[in-house]
Amino acid sequence: MDRVSQVCRRRHLSRRTEEAYRYWIRRYIYFHDKRHPVAIGAHGITPFINDLASKQNVAASTQSLALNALLFLYRDVFELEVGQLEGLKRIQRPARLPTVLSVGEVRDLLSYMSGTPRLMAELLYGTGLRVTEAMTLRIKDLNLQSGTIHVRNGKGAKDRTTLLPLRLRESLQSHLLRVAALHKEDLSKGTGHAPLPGALHRKYPNASRSLGWQFVFPSKTQRACPETGRLLRWHASETTVQKAFRTALERAGIHKHASVHTLRHSFATHLLADGTDIRTIQLLLGHRNLKTTMIYTHVHQAVRDTVSPLDRL
Repeated sequence: MDRVSQVCRRRHLSRRTEEAYRYWIRRYIYFHDKRHPVAIGAHGITPFINDLASKQNVAASTQSLALNALLFLYRDVFELEVGQLEGLKRIQRPARLPTVLSVGEVRDLLSYMSGTPRLMAELLYGTGLRVTEAMTLRIKDLNLQSGTIHVRNGKGAKDRTTLLPLRLRESLQSHLLRVAALHKEDLSKGTGHAPLPGALHRKYPNASRSLGWQFVFPSKTQRACPETGRLLRWHASETTVQKAFRTALERAGIHKHASVHTLRHSFATHLLADGTDIRTIQLLLGHRNLKTTMIYTHVHQAVRDTVSPLDRL
């Protein structure tokens, strides 16, 4: 498992991907009575993946994740040839449309939120950021003058620039003043460090105490760094906005199966409805393939003003 982590970090995979791969590799080993994967051989992948489909009734995306983890294990960690997986039964992925809130529903939802969780939700809806991207934003990534946000190391380890709504500039400025005051208090106590990506803490030892490297949404507590032992102030947990979102959804009487990520879908759909070019939406969302963005054209067609034949009677 240590080798799995080493290869994941060498290939700059995200911590979540690493955790998911380790989980499914562990499940795979237990499925084969705790035998070593090399002793099992790549032919052991098929019965495990088929068991997930036939007995565990997992979703298609879950089965794909488990398969990717095992292919990564054999090909990248052990450097073994997998070959053709005979008899592999893949679950058909359903062609589902994403859940989208109407403009009125977003307005009602936000009215039942307050404080920092509301600012987080407004940022997600106003920019189309993923919740992880919003939580890991640094102060230096915001440009209030030009109205832009620089997203670093997003999904697929890609950087991109997206818009910063005019409506949020004043509230964000007030929020950043509170973050700066908290950072100043940390500095007075001899702490004030933020975790830096990769090995930047060795190349720029003083950067972690600069205001620009602090998270826009910092955690309320500081935790000790496992390597250096010094206290670090990480970003706030994603559950901060997720819990507030679920509560607001219930209080607003919205009965759709929605999550915080629904705000990103709503951002794209509402832009499309207002006539924004699909290519521009692709760039703002950070999609690698235009086909991924094209799904919002189907959502828009489903919600646009179409007269039913019954109304023509």
